[in-house]
Amino acid sequence: MDKDERSAYSYLRTTKKFPNIWCSGCGIGIVMGALIRAIDRMGLDKNKIALVSGIGCSGRMPVYMDFNTMHTTHGRALAFATGLKLAKPELKVVVIMGDGDALAIGGNHFIHAARRNIDLTAIVINNQIYGMTGGQYSPTTPLEMRATTAPYGHVEPPFPICELAIAAGATYVARSTVYHAVELDKFIEHAIQKVGFSLVEAVSYCHTTFGRLNKIGSAVEMMHQLKEMSISLSAAEKLTPEERSLKIIRGVLHNIDKPDYSSLYDKVIERAKASVTGKEYMRAGPGGLE
Repeated sequence: MDKDERSAYSYLRTTKKFPNIWCSGCGIGIVMGALIRAIDRMGLDKNKIALVSGIGCSGRMPVYMDFNTMHTTHGRALAFATGLKLAKPELKVVVIMGDGDALAIGGNHFIHAARRNIDLTAIVINNQIYGMTGGQYSPTTPLEMRATTAPYGHVEPPFPICELAIAAGATYVARSTVYHAVELDKFIEHAIQKVGFSLVEAVSYCHTTFGRLNKIGSAVEMMHQLKEMSISLSAAEKLTPEERSLKIIRGVLHNIDKPDYSSLYDKVIERAKASVTGKEYMRAGPGGLE
């Protein structure tokens, strides 16, 4: 076993729940590998990391990884993670979600976690379908594609995950694919280091349901399609809007600095401890959090 293998194994619960439940060829394991490489490169203490997930194929990831972990209810991973971050602000909190988990039942939590700028890293594995529960269409299923709940074609426009996060108030937003694994782990590293709500969209595929229902092909063939359909942000800027709409645009799409929720809330606590009156607070003027 070489050094890299030893490093990877040190982040896994190797005596529990292996082999994993993911289908052979699934991209979720690639995302898990990218997360391991990012954390290892930063040299973070495993005891200072919390990995939170909801329900779905991606929700199983914390079971396999040797961190502080929470496997929560469907769509509520960000809500649990928010409470954890406020109670334990010293932790690096990473939230793993699928597209359905994050944006359907979890859509409200997603928007407001970004709006509040909670210091969390959200990794949304977007395979454009509900894989675990039988292939129902999700908020990111493309138009005209088939699902078990859309046997004659899907008619709802897909949610743009990254654009939604930016509009809601996230500080760092990036997108890559499971084909571009090395690029993906760099984005995850940057996101974990960023103060505030950071999002990495990891575009993946589900060959078992989505691929079969739409006659797209095997895991290998769908991986090749990710390669062919994706394009860097700099290259995308040279295309027309119509041409860009047909591509998966990879890169850091948004990166700003602003105070995170916890630091602002600490000031509220300080004011409360000092018994600052409402009248005195109002005299502080707009943004009176000093």
